[in-house]
Amino acid sequence: MRPCDVAHRRAGATADAPAPVSHYGGQGGGGAPHCADADWPICWGSPATMMLPSPDPADVLGFVPPFAVDEPAQHSLPFVFNTGHSGAIYPPAFLAASRLQPLALRRSEDAYVDRLFGCVVPMGAPLLRANFPRAYLDVNREPYELDPRMFSGRLPPFANTRSMRVAGGLGTVPRVVADGQEIYGGRLDVEEAVERIERLYKPYHRALRALIQRTARTFGQCILIDCHSMPSSSLGREADPKADIVLGDRFGTACAPLLTERVEAAFRSRGFVVVRNKPYAGGFITEHYGEPNLARHALQIEINRGLYMNEASLAVTPGFGALAEALQDIVAEVAGDIGDLSPQRIAAE
Repeated sequence: MRPCDVAHRRAGATADAPAPVSHYGGQGGGGAPHCADADWPICWGSPATMMLPSPDPADVLGFVPPFAVDEPAQHSLPFVFNTGHSGAIYPPAFLAASRLQPLALRRSEDAYVDRLFGCVVPMGAPLLRANFPRAYLDVNREPYELDPRMFSGRLPPFANTRSMRVAGGLGTVPRVVADGQEIYGGRLDVEEAVERIERLYKPYHRALRALIQRTARTFGQCILIDCHSMPSSSLGREADPKADIVLGDRFGTACAPLLTERVEAAFRSRGFVVVRNKPYAGGFITEHYGEPNLARHALQIEINRGLYMNEASLAVTPGFGALAEALQDIVAEVAGDIGDLSPQRIAAE
């Protein structure tokens, strides 16, 4: 299977539909990168040694780059979609260094979210998706949000070692998985963290920034949708435990209120229970790229995993298809209704 076919299938297209163009790597150019490229720290090896159990192992035949941009045939919507936590390709050295079994590592993934939102590509919006896992590197953090207890050697002086996320073990290079288990049996070299950040994190964000800038130039605005899933058990006391969707707009600072309102209404009209900002108000990506005063809007969407998968086995359930169809309808409704979100238009209302 060719890499473009892999991207095509992961985007949820049918065998008869034209495949979207996938750009691999950090520069937004076509074609898979060579491992000698400075932006690529590892040859990702043979899929048999890298891929954990998946419903569709054919997706990873051949060389799989660390991330890809699935481009529509025509970029006709002022949207960019991002799935930075759905990667499921695990470097062999990472698996060897971890004290956890593969399934425990995989429970930190926003599993299958890239497929749930694959509909946006044929609809006219690009989709940036990570192939490396969140447990290996978290792109929804500051670039150097690191726990000094994890590393042998001195961290760079500019590293943020005191954030709440670092305290919880969920920095840029995570110390724990989603359920709190320690990932590593010992300390990592500081150089390992620097390498992951410089060669994966930074190229990923260059690609995301380029998509946002291109979209803003083309349409006069950009709407970034940061796509995630949440374990149903994480809702707890901070939100209605029956919540299906949590929308995070950094309490109204990351996007125009109209965007959050329209997205919430679209979900509610289809029977979803929606809450805002609790317990997820939006991470680094939403906060960093959301600049509504510059007509650059960012909204995080968290989907309850119980809607589409078995959270213990990570197997897809029959609800997956219905959810994917609903998401396609919601994107179409919001895209057709949102109009101009420029500061001038919002101020005039």
